[in-house]
Amino acid sequence: MGALNLGGSVDMIPNPVAVAELAVEKGAAQLLMPISSRRQLLELPDEMATKVNIVFYSDPPDALMKAILE
Repeated sequence: MGALNLGGSVDMIPNPVAVAELAVEKGAAQLLMPISSRRQLLELPDEMATKVNIVFYSDPPDALMKAILE
């Protein structure tokens, strides 16, 4: 998750909790999200947090490496 802008940085996700909840409802076991969403994800309900593994990335190359290796 997360959009790249023209400068190559990652834009914040407007509502990462809703994205994570939707991913869990659709059966996702792992979710790749920008580190800028970490604080907002503290509001994720406990039952949802136990169903998905959230992997954070700091920049586009980090996201690519984690997507390939995880």
